Amino acid sequence: MDKIELKNAVEAILFASGEPVAAERLALVLDADEQDVLAAASDLAEEYESGGRGIRLVRLGGDLQMHSAPEFAGAITRALEQRRPPRLSQASLEVLAIVAYFQPVTRAYIEQMRGLDSSYTVGVLTERGLIEPCGHLETVGRPTLYRTTDLFLRSVGVSALEDLPPLPELAGSDAAAQLQKQVDALRAAEEAAAEEREDA
Repeated sequence: MDKIELKNAVEAILFASGEPVAAERLALVLDADEQDVLAAASDLAEEYESGGRGIRLVRLGGDLQMHSAPEFAGAITRALEQRRPPRLSQASLEVLAIVAYFQPVTRAYIEQMRGLDSSYTVGVLTERGLIEPCGHLETVGRPTLYRTTDLFLRSVGVSALEDLPPLPELAGSDAAAQLQKQVDALRAAEEAAAEEREDA
């Protein structure tokens, strides 16, 4: 399979899937090298973006997925008559920041960091698909561990957790202040994206 055929095959599979597909799986079914699959995906992503196309191809860790271009979110919402999901509350942003930077974490750890009961907020973020259970801590009671999802990565516009802004060294009372800065940054990004959608 030459480069053009490989690129077209990757495009067809990702379009048909609608969900993230592992580059390793694509390489297996296409009988190709994984690096060649990733190179084909990178070429496609560049073509979509530089051409001002309505779709994008993103890499989420080892997975690849197609999605609509963010600048057309407003038009898509109007065309499909979908309501914009409610903005995340301050509590949700705080919990999301804790999970993102310290995962995997238990609800007790989140509550220790916030100093507040967080069971409802953890439930809301789980229902919205931004965090998910990922096992149990091997201790008394075996509490559930939580981590962020691929939807979280797409929502904040990064391909991997390593692409998140670095969190400074945390110690004592400074930890809450530094975490609050990250929460404020998440809120600003969410509000900016909402304004762009409204202006579209």
